[in-house]
Amino acid sequence: MTTTGSDYTYDPPADPAASAAAAAVEQTPPRTGRRVALVTGASSGIGAATARRFAAGGWHLLLSGRDRRRLEKTASGTSSVLLPADLAAPDGAKMLAEAALREAGRIDLLVAGAGIGWAGPFMTMPHTDIDRVLFLDLNATLHLVREVLPAMVAAGSGRVVLVGSVAGAVGVREEAVYSAAKAGLAAFAEALRQELRGTGVGVTLVVPGPVETGFFTRRGRPYHRSRPRPTSAGRVAAAVWDAVSESRDDMYIPSWLTLPSRVRALTPGLYRKLLDRFG
Repeated sequence: MTTTGSDYTYDPPADPAASAAAAAVEQTPPRTGRRVALVTGASSGIGAATARRFAAGGWHLLLSGRDRRRLEKTASGTSSVLLPADLAAPDGAKMLAEAALREAGRIDLLVAGAGIGWAGPFMTMPHTDIDRVLFLDLNATLHLVREVLPAMVAAGSGRVVLVGSVAGAVGVREEAVYSAAKAGLAAFAEALRQELRGTGVGVTLVVPGPVETGFFTRRGRPYHRSRPRPTSAGRVAAAVWDAVSESRDDMYIPSWLTLPSRVRALTPGLYRKLLDRFG
């Protein structure tokens, strides 16, 4: 944007990353006629189910995760390209984005599905685990979006899908840091959506409740609440497909999970009483 006044004109300096991305888009022809989706966390759970759904829908898939063997399982029967990466490593997001753009020439969709959890009283949570959850669930996602976004904006189209959680919408007892990370992701989605208005690039926040995956086993505690009842990764993947197809800004799975957020916003006192009772 150029700001003008009675006696001056100010042109903000160009963003070097955006300029480089634009040059890459111009110089690198697409290597496939199909739309290209980069899916992180694709070795299992929501990421794997989402990858399979979009592959079935005719997309060209770039699949990323830390476990190559499990990525190969996700990619079985498709023409997906494997890009194993550790997003928790220094420059992990940058290296993945560069590899994806080299491989396909463009990215039409980013599904940021990588994430970890931790359950237990906050006062017993090791500092290293605080850093690990915040970095992978929030920081690494932001860095990856930052690396991918300039090429999308330069192309004038694209969509970023951020996999959040109902924990980020309402705050969940003994999941304080995970809730904080997912709440940050929700705020980021809203702010970024405003910044990208008019660019042709959209942002979707997917907010699932508990999902039947290995997530709870890996975090060290099984899911024990009676409500909300866990849903399947396939149902979340179908919701991601619908959200992208319909250019939706938000998608809650199941849809009634919007209710706790509304109660919290309208009557926070009542919300906290319900939370104390039902957890």
